[in-house]
Amino acid sequence: MLLIEQHAAAAAVATEQLPLPFDSRCKSRLRARLASGEECGLFLDRGTVLRGGDKLQGKDGRVVEVIAAPERLMQAACADPLQLARAAYHLGNRHVAVQLLPGRLRLAADHVLGEMLRGLGLPVTQIEAPFEPESGAYGSHGGHGHSADGEGRGAKIHDHFGRAR
Repeated sequence: MLLIEQHAAAAAVATEQLPLPFDSRCKSRLRARLASGEECGLFLDRGTVLRGGDKLQGKDGRVVEVIAAPERLMQAACADPLQLARAAYHLGNRHVAVQLLPGRLRLAADHVLGEMLRGLGLPVTQIEAPFEPESGAYGSHGGHGHSADGEGRGAKIHDHFGRAR
């Protein structure tokens, strides 16, 4: 089994790929399979959120690129920016991970949230696509901090200006 305990340089050339849905990319301890079928174990810093394109360093020196795997999502589309902002506000108020795209919002499939969005006047469709939600106002790409799944175990506490305390 390939052990992975650290990130690789962004410029490193990957020889392996690790396709993962978003929920799995929020776990710092994970047993998974590379695209080749080989088993691997992730042992990363707590609070790490992996993004598609991140590079990881295997204990044997191999570089593994994280791939945002397609997953079941809902997409709400709207040409009215105010209506779209209102929907994003209500989702954020519920601490829902949301991917923002021009004129569209994407989120994990959930019938209750789908009904809420329809009630706000947005058409909702089911899609299968990679999911890359916003990291949050104080989040950082693939680093420490508040995890996207709300665990926050071992995460540093930040003040309202993003400074660690």
